Order: sequence, then C-alpha cells, then structure tokens
Amino acid sequence: MTEILDATDWAILAELQEDGRIAFAELARRVNLSASATTERVRRLETAGVITGYRAEVDLERTGYPVMAVVRLKYPGPGARHEPLRRLLEERSEILECLRTTGDDCYSLKIATTSMGHLEEIVDELAQFGSTTTNLVLSRPLPARGPAVPRTGAAEQYAGRSLS
Repeated sequence: MTEILDATDWAILAELQEDGRIAFAELARRVNLSASATTERVRRLETAGVITGYRAEVDLERTGYPVMAVVRLKYPGPGARHEPLRRLLEERSEILECLRTTGDDCYSLKIATTSMGHLEEIVDELAQFGSTTTNLVLSRPLPARGPAVPRTGAAEQYAGRSLS
C-alpha cells in the first residue's frame, strides 16, 4: 500500500538517503522539527515500511571487486527454473542486485567481481538458465539513489497530510 508522505516526510527521507547515520538532533535541525518529533517521524516511516533499512555504501574497487557488469538473462521458455536461479542468487554474493523484468530479458543482474575470469565464471553459471547478455560497467555517472518528492503535482496533493 502506498503511504501518504508530506513535505516533512520527504525532507527526512532526503536527508537520511544522503546520510543514514545523521544524528536525530542534526536531522531535526535540517527539517525544522524538534528532535523528539523527528525521532517519532522516522520511527513511523520505519514502522510503515517506507524506510526498510540502513546500509553502508562500499567502494567496490577498494574491497577487491573492480569489475562490475550488468548481466541480462533470458529464459528459453516458460517453466519452473526460477527456484534454482533464486538459490544461486543467495549463494553468490558477487550478485549485488537482481531485477525481474518484462520484455525480452527475464532478469537483469548487477554483478561485482575480482577479475574478468571471475565474471566469466559467474556468467557461465547463469548461462545454465538461458541466454545471457553481459555489459561491462565503465563508470557510474549517477550512483544508486532513492526516490525524491514526485514532480507531477503529487507534492501539492500530499501537502499537509502525513502518516499519522
């Protein structure tokens, strides 16, 4: 279910997406609320499932994973081959993200590896499920980010409304 977020909720989300370790007192100052009101808002966003967790952003190259690729996986036809793939996703920590998609490809996977040989090994494992297309990532002009206030007038629609 979609939660109704007001301007303050969006401001809190923007600050937490920028720095998930920000102190509540500083967050409160930035969104113009008291520390207790801010803490309560964050807790409500967590309880409502809007905030699903806090993670550290890791530099892949500095941790020994300099090769990043996007692998698209296309199944040859319908079938129950999804469960073995899901097991592989759990086993291979090099697979950082997996999206089930529409169109010609069934899945798009973001993979980080220690070398081209390592990438080839994982692509070979994925190929048992269907055909693959691999694209090497050269750079990240826009690193992963979360959502912001919708631009299509939705912000005005939510004005003055909150999760409470």
